[in-house]
Amino acid sequence: MKAATQNLTAQIPLPSSTRNLPSKLAEVDVNKICQLIVQQLTALIPTVAVWTVYHNLDTGKRQLVAESMQEQMACAQTIPYLKTGYFGSGHHLNSYLQQEKWLLEDLPVLEIVEFKVTQEYCVYVCCVGDENVGTAEYILICTAEMLSPEQQQLLLSNAQLLSQYLIMYKERSHHITEIASLSQALGRTEHQLRNPLALINLYAENLRLALPSGCLQEQATLIRQTVDELCAKLTDLLYYGQRTRLQMKQHNLQTIVAESIKGLQPWLEQKKLQIRYPDKPVHVTVDSWQMKQVFDNLLANAVHFSPDGGTVNCNWYVYNREVLVEICDRGSGISPEDLKQIFKPYYSRRVGGTGLGLAIAQKIILDHQGNLWADNLPEGGAQFSFTLPIKR
Repeated sequence: MKAATQNLTAQIPLPSSTRNLPSKLAEVDVNKICQLIVQQLTALIPTVAVWTVYHNLDTGKRQLVAESMQEQMACAQTIPYLKTGYFGSGHHLNSYLQQEKWLLEDLPVLEIVEFKVTQEYCVYVCCVGDENVGTAEYILICTAEMLSPEQQQLLLSNAQLLSQYLIMYKERSHHITEIASLSQALGRTEHQLRNPLALINLYAENLRLALPSGCLQEQATLIRQTVDELCAKLTDLLYYGQRTRLQMKQHNLQTIVAESIKGLQPWLEQKKLQIRYPDKPVHVTVDSWQMKQVFDNLLANAVHFSPDGGTVNCNWYVYNREVLVEICDRGSGISPEDLKQIFKPYYSRRVGGTGLGLAIAQKIILDHQGNLWADNLPEGGAQFSFTLPIKR
């Protein structure tokens, strides 16, 4: 088996913290992260070979990202047991390690395991994902010298960083799969929605032509205009996932929130609720209609679960390159089970809800290169948060 070796030359600093990673979820490139980790370990630790193995969700296969010093590995060809049996005479230590014949037992996650494959070489492995044989994801270092405690800590720190990236990588892939299912469902229902709308439009026009001038004719005209608006919004909804259709311009979040609140006003009066938001404007580059759908869904959700006479708080905080928006209610909060599925299409906590509102909101935020998540507040109630780039 020929060693799958990849020489790395990119001089890109490795992220030292995952504090701001949720907002960058759309940009995660696991292969690039693995390359950076391999390059950093190679530069800081005297190694014979370094590689990472992770599960590529696009191909469905485990992928190797490696770097090795072939001249240092050459002596491995003289080791007798590596030149016999299934190895053949042309294979060496790299091939033996990649065959994973040494992987006989389950690896503990985020713990360094040391073993010797020959008298000359030590191997250190730290599992970062599935620990089962044949599916394990890990970082491996092969060295001619034993690693010091400091060097082992460096290996463990990089393993922890890669583990967090892999968790986000898999969560994002799961969300994208669910959103694709939602898009397909919307496409299937398009025909069922358009036919009744077209029929209402036709009958409204017939009534307008038959009625004398006055209030009734104006109402028929209003029905037809409303149907036209619904058809336009249906078209936008079906194609909102295509970034080329986003109408990106600078907009004030205050204006968008105020429009959403206006639509909720009858409900707010009924429950005697208030929605508070900052009096300081903040401008972001967004598709205003789609961003209004996000606020419509999140604010309506907060109003539904808020007790009568309460307050829904909408706040935003501006950082260097992005804005963080938080919408908080004082309801009963979200159960642990609901937190796991709350953005899943057709999953709803509201009686009579379609289960599409939060899934659509998440897709819109992802298309705007942001991220949306939910939490429970320590003082009670739920909080939905999302990030948006200030400029694109």
